[in-house]
Amino acid sequence: MSLIIIQTTCPNAEEARKIAKVLIEKKLAACVQMTDIESFYMWQDDFCNDKEVLINIKTKKENFKKIQSKIKELHSYDVPEIICVNIENVSKDYKKFIGENTK
Repeated sequence: MSLIIIQTTCPNAEEARKIAKVLIEKKLAACVQMTDIESFYMWQDDFCNDKEVLINIKTKKENFKKIQSKIKELHSYDVPEIICVNIENVSKDYKKFIGENTK
């Protein structure tokens, strides 16, 4: 079983919690963590500096497309960040936790 972390940013904690709750309840993710961040980027030729909430979604690699689809469905951004990072090393116990809490 291959494991990944999917990252996305949300404009606020309410939206981040909504996405996290759906992913956990549907057993698409074993764990979702939220962190307040400050982002700098260009959007439509304008410099932007925003407070956002970064969420890290821990899951099986096979769930990526379902999670990507669910993020696009629930997200308010026109182009939500959806980044997949392969987990190279993980403890046996944590890998078991993810396996037991995802379908």
